[in-house]
Amino acid sequence: MRATWRRLPRKLHEVGWEPGLVVPAADGSPLIADHYFPRAAGDFPTLLIRSPYGRGLPWSPMYGILFAEQGFHVVLQSCRGTGGSGGAFDLWRNESADARATVSWLREQPWFDATLGTIGPSYLGYVQWALALDPPPELKAMVVQVGLHDPHALFHDDGALRLENALAVGLGMTYQHRGTVPFVKAALRLRRRLRHVTRAQPLRGAHTAALGAEAPWLDEVMSHPDADDPYWHGASLAHVAQRLTVPTSLITGWHDVLADQTFAQYDRLREAGCDTALLVGPWTHTTALQQGWPEVFAESLAWLRAHLCADPSGLRPTRVRAHVGGRNTWRDLDDWPPAAADTPWYPAPGGHLTRQPSTGPAPLATFRYDPADPTPSLGGRLLSRTAGPRDNAPLETREDVLTFTSAPLTEPVDVLGPVSARLTVSTDTGHTDVFSRLCDVDEQGRSTNVCDGLSPARTAEGLPSHVTVPMGSTAHHFPAGHRIRWQISAGAHPRYARNPGTGQSPVDATDFTPVQITVHADSRLVLPAHEHGEPNRAPSPCADLT
Repeated sequence: MRATWRRLPRKLHEVGWEPGLVVPAADGSPLIADHYFPRAAGDFPTLLIRSPYGRGLPWSPMYGILFAEQGFHVVLQSCRGTGGSGGAFDLWRNESADARATVSWLREQPWFDATLGTIGPSYLGYVQWALALDPPPELKAMVVQVGLHDPHALFHDDGALRLENALAVGLGMTYQHRGTVPFVKAALRLRRRLRHVTRAQPLRGAHTAALGAEAPWLDEVMSHPDADDPYWHGASLAHVAQRLTVPTSLITGWHDVLADQTFAQYDRLREAGCDTALLVGPWTHTTALQQGWPEVFAESLAWLRAHLCADPSGLRPTRVRAHVGGRNTWRDLDDWPPAAADTPWYPAPGGHLTRQPSTGPAPLATFRYDPADPTPSLGGRLLSRTAGPRDNAPLETREDVLTFTSAPLTEPVDVLGPVSARLTVSTDTGHTDVFSRLCDVDEQGRSTNVCDGLSPARTAEGLPSHVTVPMGSTAHHFPAGHRIRWQISAGAHPRYARNPGTGQSPVDATDFTPVQITVHADSRLVLPAHEHGEPNRAPSPCADLT
């Protein structure tokens, strides 16, 4: 562990371990947990970590051992139906009741001092929000790392199916609690068969051969794109943050697939007046817990010590700390997003991007999207190992990708906040998606993705329609000499399922129609640009632990 991450704090205590403890759920199902504890006299606060991914690697060393070394009891529990726990796993329906039952069990333990915190990433964040739905009085702090509060938004984006997410979640939920070897074998099998699965006609049920096991819930989540569908009733816990008073630390990465959910959590907590902090690093969903672990661990430990141990010495002076891409520095901010003026950039003939608006909505550029040869996804906010910033040359040479590029910048441009695109498009079928991406082009011509987004477009055939594409938030510095590039296409496959061009559901479609798409000159890319100035340079979040 310490050979992998060399910037961790020194060990304070030797660690003891009680494996296989049985915690009775409200319905009697046995929930299996491991207890890690400091081998020292005295009272220590407790951290509850509930996971559907097993209790072995990486959870045991990263959470059980490391936090117990720092003076915490750690209860690492397998969610029902996983890791030996009884009952059947459900993506969201049991977590609140099972968490409350676990707290009731904690109250009976002689080592529990009635001071409780929660911590964990991804779905381990969702179970924290589930406990906070009716927070027990013992709950004094939460640390939600690259965390989830809305399962629907993990699988669907404004009606578009996040296909690669769905397959990755299906893989994790099916195999991760079974141990490293079965999980790795299943991951390799899915990688080999990914093209076959993602191009199946129809998609429904095609994942079974690749996963090597049935996951009936996966077909269900893929087949219900509407967030208001009764199927999703009770799934979203977004409202929990609107009335929460438990101090909550939020951690994400600019290329985290759940970053938008984290920013929404932060907004709601701030509106509720809840004590909260936000750390955003240069990470994907997985690298936050790999290369970013020293920073993530330092941030988490400081928050837990402040609110569970009355030791605020490790807290930073500002509410927000964000890594600024293009400069590779950290910046301390009073809030997120910082105040900024929306700055529009306009496409122009010849592939140019300018600050000068067009004179009208005239057709500017046309391209053809063919679902039989879908525009591939490349980097960005994914759950897979291919997430993050990438050289976009393989995309930008394709005929189904438009690029509009500024002249070399004479002054640096800092973009901090949510980015969006507002397009006027027309199609010959009335059905398409619009994928919009912001890129940074360096002096050598390398184009690197910064942020992006996709929105479905429904148009009257041949008539222009207005489409707004949210592209997520970023903190990025475009140096002088670099160029700003706006990339437009009609898909990113298999990150998103192919739009069949017919109006059919992408899960059930068997017929696919190529689409001719025209982008009009009154379209614009909107950047939250800041006056250039030397940013507040912040030390690394774990600088005091090195």
